[in-house]
Amino acid sequence: MTSALASRYRTHTCGELRSSDAGKRATLSGWVLRKRDHGGVVFVDLRDNYGQTQVVFNENCVAEIQELRVESVIEVTGTVKQRDPAMVNPKIETGTVELHVESLALHSASEVLPFQVAEDDKAPEPTRLTYRFLDLRRDKVHENILLRSKVIQRIRELMWGMGFNEFQTPILTSSSPEGARDFLVPSRFHPGKFFALPQAPQQFKQLLMVSGFDRYFQIAPCFRDEDPRADRSPGEFYQLDIEMSFVEQEDVFAIGEQLLHDVFKSFAKDTVTAVPFPRITYHEAIATFGSDKPDYRNPLRIKNVSSVFENSGFQVFQRAIAEGGGVFAMPMPKMSTPPRKFFDDTIELFKKWSGQGLAYIIVEEGGWKGTIAKFFGAEEQAALTRLLNLEPGQFVFFGAGKGKSVLPHLGRLRNKLGEDFGLLSGGYHFCWVTDFPMYEYDEDLKQIVFSHNPFSMPQGGMEALNTQDPLDIRAYQYDIVCNGYELSSGAIRNHKPEIMYRAFEVAGYTRDQVDEKFGGMIKAFKFGAPPHGGFAPGIDRIVMLLAQESAIRDVIAFPMAQSVEDLLMGAPSVPSEKALKEVHIRVVMPEDPMKKQ
Repeated sequence: MTSALASRYRTHTCGELRSSDAGKRATLSGWVLRKRDHGGVVFVDLRDNYGQTQVVFNENCVAEIQELRVESVIEVTGTVKQRDPAMVNPKIETGTVELHVESLALHSASEVLPFQVAEDDKAPEPTRLTYRFLDLRRDKVHENILLRSKVIQRIRELMWGMGFNEFQTPILTSSSPEGARDFLVPSRFHPGKFFALPQAPQQFKQLLMVSGFDRYFQIAPCFRDEDPRADRSPGEFYQLDIEMSFVEQEDVFAIGEQLLHDVFKSFAKDTVTAVPFPRITYHEAIATFGSDKPDYRNPLRIKNVSSVFENSGFQVFQRAIAEGGGVFAMPMPKMSTPPRKFFDDTIELFKKWSGQGLAYIIVEEGGWKGTIAKFFGAEEQAALTRLLNLEPGQFVFFGAGKGKSVLPHLGRLRNKLGEDFGLLSGGYHFCWVTDFPMYEYDEDLKQIVFSHNPFSMPQGGMEALNTQDPLDIRAYQYDIVCNGYELSSGAIRNHKPEIMYRAFEVAGYTRDQVDEKFGGMIKAFKFGAPPHGGFAPGIDRIVMLLAQESAIRDVIAFPMAQSVEDLLMGAPSVPSEKALKEVHIRVVMPEDPMKKQ
């Protein structure tokens, strides 16, 4: 045992003893994980951060250990003995030995547990998070947090090895249009003014490039007032923030692929996409997968089959094409045809999601069946068979309408069918999604707005901004996707002041507003800025995928509940009147709608 871990409380950890230690005296300290009383002989599984050891009370201290509850913290000293061959436990590293106790010291007694630690008793999430310190003792959650630490250590090693330097950026800063609500912090020194917690260190990392540091990274805390969901931690998260100077998109891709391939190969229990990662444009991803986060494990693909139905007798399809939309098909692989109820339920689910209809055909040797099979003539059947390579034993779903209103729901259906029918292949499947739109039209605001990062360089530069329809302009912006999860967004940045002013003008900002909101960065760009770009993979999602968890809270030590509360620490809380007065804040509570009735 290393001297760093030895102390007066232990000579060894609970994961260290082996057969070679038989006959030695040892002292262990840890938590009582389990107790088994065999008529005066008590077996205890003693656990610490490093593992567990079976401890035997057969003469000494039996009465004392019988009285203690599980999860009490004890110190035991005794002799290490080899287990009988029939009693060896291959599931733990110390399974060939046990410690026969000679003395016992109680360091901390446990109260009755609100849920079991040794076994998963399906305790509800609020209970688990209220007692998160107990939840973190469970093997799987404990291992996840240790994995997180190791992943971050490996990332730092790789970043330093690729010539990057680690810098820290401010937490109290100004508001920035990152696409989510800010968390605001009132200023005591400046009444009526507020700091914002950073949604990302975007402006600061670009300023570091302007300052000549060339290659920057940071394990950065980010804060966004967003609604919770399974793959997103409400309120705060950590990302690996990266920026580099004098690079083009291909240079960024090379760094990103080297980094993520190495990290996943180091910890993954399955295959990882080889470098270089596949690339697909945003529009191709939407058209083929119905999503800008394509899951390449799923073999299902969406196909535009409008050409087959331009002169169709089926008026629903013909009308969709005439109105500028299309007909989109998603063929399933050959399999036993599901019962009629499956199709009825799927149509009803799609209607619930989209408010639109879903049609299907079943390909059989003797002819086609399904809700719209009777509308297909021989010519259309032949053309569709060629286009989709159809064979008997397949069935096909169809959606019709404007792509933006149909494709996302077909993509959602694709994900569901892939899981329900067990179609997903194993491994970690990476891809780059490129050429995101620079702008989009906001139906609520009735104006052009930025689609994603407003600091991205538009493809075509100033000429594109002056001559193209804003909705046709693409940005040097890209995402890294793995198994249907967006791991990272990134871009080549707009480092030229005049192009930045014009890009913001298209989105409705005046020069004065740009100077007011982004004065520090626009000022810096006027004094010489290098071409630069970067990306920012999410630490939480990387670890979630590597730990094979479906909920991001299971890889975060102290996550918020889905109610956006810290149930352990009791946050958010009500501040005192004194605290509010010091920051010049008066709370006005929303009206209770029930009181109006």
